[in-house]
Amino acid sequence: MMLFHYLKFFLFHGIGLLSVVALMAGGHWISLGLAAVLAIYIIGDGLCGDDTSIPEFRHPKILTVQVWMALPLMCLIVFTSVWSFSSADVLGFGALVTDLTGYDVIAARDATAFGHHIAGIVLTGLMIGVIGTITGHELTHRTWDPVSMFVGRWLLAFSFDTVFSIEHVYGHHRYVSTTEDPATAPRGRNVYYHVIASTLKGNASAWKIEKRRLSRKGQSAWSWHNAMLRGHLMSVALVVCALFMGGVSAALYFIACALWGKALLEIVNYMEHYGMVRNPETPVQPRHSWNTNKRISSWTMFNLTRHSHHHAQGEVPYQDLKPFPDAPMMISGYLTTIVVAMIPPLWHRLMTPKVLEWDRTFATDEEKILAAKANAVSGIPALIHANRG
Repeated sequence: MMLFHYLKFFLFHGIGLLSVVALMAGGHWISLGLAAVLAIYIIGDGLCGDDTSIPEFRHPKILTVQVWMALPLMCLIVFTSVWSFSSADVLGFGALVTDLTGYDVIAARDATAFGHHIAGIVLTGLMIGVIGTITGHELTHRTWDPVSMFVGRWLLAFSFDTVFSIEHVYGHHRYVSTTEDPATAPRGRNVYYHVIASTLKGNASAWKIEKRRLSRKGQSAWSWHNAMLRGHLMSVALVVCALFMGGVSAALYFIACALWGKALLEIVNYMEHYGMVRNPETPVQPRHSWNTNKRISSWTMFNLTRHSHHHAQGEVPYQDLKPFPDAPMMISGYLTTIVVAMIPPLWHRLMTPKVLEWDRTFATDEEKILAAKANAVSGIPALIHANRG
């Protein structure tokens, strides 16, 4: 039984490989691959219930290697995706796959309709979010481990977001659920506005953090020592690779995938902390994040779902996070909640009662005052009415 708890996290890699196969097969298989991934998460979370197990892992190094493996997998996914949109057979990749499988992937690619390439962008961006950002998030919290930091930052480079390793660790975790946190969406905010606002403010915050760090060392912010500048150059290097693979069109295709992956991160930020309030001088508690214990999301996202414990103790590795079933709960698993968040009227209809319940059940007296102020400017009639009631 204990072996299963190690193996379940390999579902993450299985979904990545499923995406590779769909992208190589071309044509309608790309769209079917996207549909399959969506079904695994949305239907799987709906049918499979919660995972509240707390196994004791005696070989944590295995679990670390599992997340390190995300980098070669991410490279394979993105290479395959860009190849699927290119006209050249880079490195003889298509010929090799055709020889090994007997399936003419080059002919399938050449016959792929544009609509299926759009599905390829959506699928690849989703994989950049799941394979890249989630593991990059886990690894860049391990600031004491240079290998994890190296792997994590390269994973984040695929979504043009290495600044996440700076702002998230040293900014977001300090100011989460306060008005000073770019990633925390105030009540009533539209998710599409949040994607832009959080990105701009997050970059500005990361620059200030990095500038302060370098100033303490007597180093210039405009130098190779600046991790933010180095990180952006890493992303530029990936764009250049796509350019060499298939010209300008392939580079633009990769940029679209990367920006979608980045948008997914900000949508996740939106739904993880929407409407929360906290005095920045008080400790972060599990009640300051929306949590979920949906089984498929947990197994395929390295327990990102156990977000309440993560924010209470950010240095705890994913396998040791506890489920906190009494914490504030999201609408459902991650992908389901992402879909709901992208439909603002539905999001506010479902989340407004949850926010009001948070005020009644979880908020301290001080936070009730902060919540009332947030309700007053939310633009949501039910929240404004709650203040009058």
